[in-house]
Amino acid sequence: MTETLGTAVVTGASSGIGAATARRLAMDGFLVYCVARRTDRINALAEEIGGVAITCDVTDQAQVDAMAAQLPAQLDVLFNDAGGAFGQENVEDANLDEWNKMYQLNVLGTARVTKALLPRIEAGQGTLVFLTSTAAEYPYVGGAGYCGAKAAERNIAGAMRLELGGRPIRVLEISPGMVKTDEFSLTRFAGDKAEADAVYAGVAEPLVAEDIADCVAWAVTRPAHVNIDRMVVRPRAQVSNYKVYRH
Repeated sequence: MTETLGTAVVTGASSGIGAATARRLAMDGFLVYCVARRTDRINALAEEIGGVAITCDVTDQAQVDAMAAQLPAQLDVLFNDAGGAFGQENVEDANLDEWNKMYQLNVLGTARVTKALLPRIEAGQGTLVFLTSTAAEYPYVGGAGYCGAKAAERNIAGAMRLELGGRPIRVLEISPGMVKTDEFSLTRFAGDKAEADAVYAGVAEPLVAEDIADCVAWAVTRPAHVNIDRMVVRPRAQVSNYKVYRH
């Protein structure tokens, strides 16, 4: 490992973009606190990268408080990755319990962790990173719940950038398009692999988790006066939320 660049907290570190980003930040020299609900996975990840595992459900305030108490007084990076999509039905058929889960996780969970760790980020003159989605850019059929949750998360980032102006904190947003990971679509479609696979059918090169990890690592290692307000990242085949070239 290279000389330590500082400390980073990655939520949702048990899989996908969170796990890939934890690995990348550790490779770049950060001591990474791997935060997620699945203890076995983050224990294995932390051992692999020389990090620290902290089991935490970001929708539970008591667990977030306990997680914060285990962290150092100064942090350099908080990567808010914990999130997810559940269902893709039209509004008239929507399962509002799943909408509630999306808001609890993507919006309130993100706000809860950010609020708890903000004093440590400020003490470290650090960086807040919010993983949103191109779902926050425009609505799409069946996406009202997820688009709404990610748009709300985007506005947390935007409001905080205004609120924290003049203080030594950067607020970044990474907004990915189509990223093929092991779990995102499978979770969205309740384990229906055929439906999950259909999302990427014919797309030769969707983004992968490591692509987004690369973006996060680049953004947080810019000089301290450089703030990447929002980075929208799509695979070449996806020219908009509505148009994907398939073969």
